[in-house]
Amino acid sequence: MISDKVKLTAKDILEKEFKSGMRGYKPEDVDKFLDLIIKDYETFHQAIEDLQQENLRLKKQLEEAGRRTPSPQSGTTNFDILKRLSNLEKHVFGSKLYE
Repeated sequence: MISDKVKLTAKDILEKEFKSGMRGYKPEDVDKFLDLIIKDYETFHQAIEDLQQENLRLKKQLEEAGRRTPSPQSGTTNFDILKRLSNLEKHVFGSKLYE
């Protein structure tokens, strides 16, 4: 899963402390930017969770549909079906079919 590969959490970003240097950045600006990153990070995390749930739901739905759909007879091809249909039309309609 993707969550196994992600190294940071929103909490990690929130709790990150930076040392200040002589000519460092304004801590308020850094904090504001990190707040934006945290919000985006949480949004992405929720989107990933939603997509994983939808993926599981669709896989289940596909499995169920596969169980309900009868499998075609083995060895039956489209050509065989068309041939059988043609023979049936000849039998039902006879010579009227070609008039």
